[in-house]
Amino acid sequence: MLLIVGTIRLPSENLDAARPVMKRMADASRLEDGCIEYGYAEDVFDRGLIHVKELWRDQDALDRHVAAPHLTEWRAAWPGLGIGDRNLRVYDVQEPRPV
Repeated sequence: MLLIVGTIRLPSENLDAARPVMKRMADASRLEDGCIEYGYAEDVFDRGLIHVKELWRDQDALDRHVAAPHLTEWRAAWPGLGIGDRNLRVYDVQEPRPV
């Protein structure tokens, strides 16, 4: 499995405009074969900082996601939303276990 975690940043005044765009991206991604989890979360201490968490079955599923039309649409929305700072990392992970 592949875990992607990180952040994106946008001007806090653009959050209301960004939410429906982010929801469309998350909803479409969650329907993809191989998507186990996909989500965004607003940081409660730093307005405009969005935490990203994705879990994919394998590299093939992630590759298909990267080529998906909804990802192209999402990236095209970045300039209008002021998304410029993006820091995402991918990790190979094993099966989860309780903490």
